[in-house]
Amino acid sequence: MNKTLCGIDISKDWLDAHIEPIGMANRFANDAAGIADLAAWCQANGVDLVVMEASGGYERLAFLLLWEMGQPCGMANARSVRYFAEAMGFLEKTDRIDAAVIARYGQVKRLQPTPPPSVAQQRLKALVARLSQVTGDLTIQKQRRSAARDAETIISLDEVIALLKRQSRRLEGEIASLIDDDPLWACLDQAFRSLKGVASRTVARLMAELPEIGILSNKAIAKLAGLAPIANDSGKRSGRRSVRGGREGPRSILFLVARTVARYDPHLAAFHQRLQDAGKEKMVIRIALARKLLVILNAKARDARIDFANAT
Repeated sequence: MNKTLCGIDISKDWLDAHIEPIGMANRFANDAAGIADLAAWCQANGVDLVVMEASGGYERLAFLLLWEMGQPCGMANARSVRYFAEAMGFLEKTDRIDAAVIARYGQVKRLQPTPPPSVAQQRLKALVARLSQVTGDLTIQKQRRSAARDAETIISLDEVIALLKRQSRRLEGEIASLIDDDPLWACLDQAFRSLKGVASRTVARLMAELPEIGILSNKAIAKLAGLAPIANDSGKRSGRRSVRGGREGPRSILFLVARTVARYDPHLAAFHQRLQDAGKEKMVIRIALARKLLVILNAKARDARIDFANAT
């Protein structure tokens, strides 16, 4: 167990730090110089682990630079930290208080270091995120194009649509090249796409946003994607089990792809039919199909990783 933890509350400009159990607090600029000062401060006070929340991207620089400076870091779920604060009676909310709460949450939860992503993993995630943005913008512009009546507006929209299509093709090419250049990723790509209905965009999204696939158990990967039913029992009552939390990106793509794969895969199609025959609700079927597909992909990824390890 980590004995000395530093909780960091992150904003665009500042890093508010609190060390437990000694109770020291400090504030640093959220830039390279400030992060270097934070690392030196943590090392001077014997910090074993720095704990921070995801803060809309503002945490990335601190997370990566602290690891480069030899300071292990761990990531905490922001919602869980907020619930913990309320349970502990911290109704007030300031940057300094939040930093202390994050440190205490890390102690109670016994958080472990979160390994930093590789340079290739960071680039893949950035490319996939940008492709998703371009795809969303393209959909919006096409909708506007279909509703436009003015000739000048149509010409303008056509220019924007053409630009977005060029960017989309370029991003897809860069993602494909990045995956092909990594031997393990190439093996995973081949394994995933052996399932008819799983396209390149699905593979890229999973590999960028769910890199643990093939490493974790089926139950753990389903929970990570927010597709595992959560128990809601008390005494003799067996409550309705719903899904909650998890990573929205992989979950959303699995929702879309599962129905397509079920058209071609006999086992998934039979599973779908059994749920329908049992009179399950549409949303229940949708979640169950997505979870089943994820379990299949997780097994394929696990086998691909084993084969790759044996071959190298």
